[in-house]
Amino acid sequence: MSQEEIRSKVVILGSGPAGLTAAIYASRAQLEPLVIEGPQPGGQLTITTDVENYPGFAEGIMGPALMEQFRGQAERFGSKIIQTWIDKIDFSERPFTLYGKASEDSDEITHLIKADTLIISTGASAKWLGIPGEEPVPDGLGGNGVSACATCDGFFFRDVPVAVIGGGDTAMEEAQFLTRFASKVTLIHRRDEFRASKIMQERTLANEKIEVLWNTEVKEILGSQKDGVTGITIYNNETEETSDYPVKGVFVAIGHKPNTELFEGVLEMDDVGYIKTEGHSTKTNVEGVFASGDAQDSYYRQAVTAAGTGCMAAIDAERFLAENENEVQELRTATNW
Repeated sequence: MSQEEIRSKVVILGSGPAGLTAAIYASRAQLEPLVIEGPQPGGQLTITTDVENYPGFAEGIMGPALMEQFRGQAERFGSKIIQTWIDKIDFSERPFTLYGKASEDSDEITHLIKADTLIISTGASAKWLGIPGEEPVPDGLGGNGVSACATCDGFFFRDVPVAVIGGGDTAMEEAQFLTRFASKVTLIHRRDEFRASKIMQERTLANEKIEVLWNTEVKEILGSQKDGVTGITIYNNETEETSDYPVKGVFVAIGHKPNTELFEGVLEMDDVGYIKTEGHSTKTNVEGVFASGDAQDSYYRQAVTAAGTGCMAAIDAERFLAENENEVQELRTATNW
């Protein structure tokens, strides 16, 4: 297989709301950005059904359809989108070099990409339990009653019982938020005490709409594509009893993991792996590298905020290229690009 060599002023890693918004802004600035799709083109919204909290869609829109709109807009302005698995990145000098393969398991480099600037929009992935029924549709009920975002999907569970799985602050926040909609919220935790902060525990335990099942593990999510979630199979690790528990929605709240392993040891990150950015910008500790979306946002984690930071990253990259125009041109000449 021949190796394709590409050079771009702006290379964008990731094609979720942050990456494609960055592409829209960069392409409108005539920077001809290259978008590299990751293992999940379109990001987490492609495994979401109805999206009703993104501005501009009064009647709501399906997650995959929304990302098609993003993609079409980026392409209309001249963004080039390719699919390749980035195996490694050489940050030691500009232009940065990205090595792409056909798949994670492949050994052959199919793309050699030179980037004058790099925008990282690789997102974050919800941590899952790894149990039957949790898989995304059509294989499971993910997106059809199973979610990892109460803020995104809580509205769809009005007046029905739901379960939240977890024991940290995220689980407490999700459970409390869901009491606005659900008839009852069952908080399921595998231990006999929470890991959450004391104030969050107090608020949760004081809420009359929240019931806690201690020392309990969820073994399977029950339901069908037609009916959605109908219940869960739970196991009490203290009594060793197994039973089915009726709910209409399941929210997994055991944390998120940013997709940033590729940048470890080069970019500054927090203890979890979220990329640190400078002040109110998207600048990282490496000149010419910018981070946006859920790869650097551990707090909001919403499509609209990801899109906003994608816009910021494109503007930061445009300004960086303008301020370093002579240097960029000299590097292009020196490397015969």
